[in-house]
Amino acid sequence: MEKKNLILLICTVLSFFTVFAVNAVNIVIPTIASEFYMSNIVQNWVTIIFLLVVAVLSIPAGQISGKYGLKKVTIISIILFIVISIVNVCVTSQEQFLACRFILGIALSFINVTSMAMIVSAFPPQERGKALGINITGVYVGLSLSPVLGGILNYNLGWRSVVLFGVPFLFVILALLLTRIDEEWISFENVSLDLKGSFTYAIGMVLFMYGFTILNTQLGIILTILGVIILVVFGLIELRQANPVFDIRFFKNHKFLSANFASLCAYLATYAVTTILNYHLQYIKGFDSQTAGIILLVAPLCQVVLAPIAGRLSDRFVPQILAAIGMGLGTVSLFLFSSLNAGTSMEFLIVAMVIYGVAFGLFSPPNTNVIMGSVPPKDTSAASAAVATMRSVGQAMSMGILTLVFAFIMGDVPIIAEYYPLLITSCQITCVICVVLCIASVFASLVGMKSNENLN
Repeated sequence: MEKKNLILLICTVLSFFTVFAVNAVNIVIPTIASEFYMSNIVQNWVTIIFLLVVAVLSIPAGQISGKYGLKKVTIISIILFIVISIVNVCVTSQEQFLACRFILGIALSFINVTSMAMIVSAFPPQERGKALGINITGVYVGLSLSPVLGGILNYNLGWRSVVLFGVPFLFVILALLLTRIDEEWISFENVSLDLKGSFTYAIGMVLFMYGFTILNTQLGIILTILGVIILVVFGLIELRQANPVFDIRFFKNHKFLSANFASLCAYLATYAVTTILNYHLQYIKGFDSQTAGIILLVAPLCQVVLAPIAGRLSDRFVPQILAAIGMGLGTVSLFLFSSLNAGTSMEFLIVAMVIYGVAFGLFSPPNTNVIMGSVPPKDTSAASAAVATMRSVGQAMSMGILTLVFAFIMGDVPIIAEYYPLLITSCQITCVICVVLCIASVFASLVGMKSNENLN
């Protein structure tokens, strides 16, 4: 196999298992919540704590991996992933479970950055969209199979089998990296790490994200405002750094700025949908995890089919138009989801899920191609970090919106039949909020189309 294609295969498999690690566990959260007596708020934090760590580390991960080598950092991250997965099956409390999710987030934050940067480094610009489309297909295959495999494994073997599922495959990937890949792709070898910027960003992001999830309290408001202030300070620090952990000047490029903002809004609008649908199917409709997982296959299956097609089209046509069409369809699907209730038919739900799957399948590869193609080749790890950060921040804040609505409407309670009407109302309100965010993503994509800037 040609070296660049082997790299693409390795990174695509890694993309699959990073998605599986998040989404397969999401489908079994009701089972985990029952074993560890989690409330509705804590249930959401199983996902949020993972995404928060990824959001905090994605930016410094770009500089660290560029300095010490994409391959080396990937290997270390895979080893950490394997070890913590094994530890995770031995936990006996919700605190221990959340701690494992925290450490897993550290490993996957680096894998998210390095896998995409390796692909961009290995493929020439004229083949990049196609390669990224295939890689993102790995993400969507993960999205497709995660609920199905997670549900089946949980139903027959328990949630611990879900956590361990990826370990044997990652041993194989580890062996391939050690024996078949020679390149390290070191782009920042003589660059000192921006520790001041990294710590400032981390503190600001943690305060902002945590404060956002408890924005219904006075402490939440204070922490959110403080987080924003510190992130502004981070931006000012970076402008004065000779070797910033993230070059804020990238955002002077309108193409880079608009595509990242479109990505942020898209993930803000769509990520909580899977959790909403999972809760709807398992709590409101009463399906077991195996059946719910099979039904949840619909949307990501559409994404799997469309992602490589959209990737190839983004090499030939204006990618921002494809991205805007995708988020336009996303707006329609979220409007439909906002009417879900106990009496909603399965036919209605399936149609809405198909539209949702088509929407994101059209959006993500072209938008990623715009971001990665708008920076110089030497800065691909930084651009990859931006992609990972927009994704993880958007996903975490999407779950934060759902958690915040839960806090306002339901309070901190277990999800039992008594509170199902409030659960339905909470999910409907969240979907309405997400409709607005989808519309913002459409406009951001179209704004970027007007820019002819290209830093390659």
